[in-house]
Amino acid sequence: MVAFHPEQGWGLLCNGVVVFEDTGELMPDGRSVPIHKAMPAYGQAA
Repeated sequence: MVAFHPEQGWGLLCNGVVVFEDTGELMPDGRSVPIHKAMPAYGQAA
């Protein structure tokens, strides 16, 4: 990681990929990779 900001929920990898705490990604060419971690259903505890 080149930059890590856990208080904001993201980090920057040396290859230019921004990785989000929720496992989504923003690629250097502007493409986004959607969240691929199971999220709890609304109203249920994590």
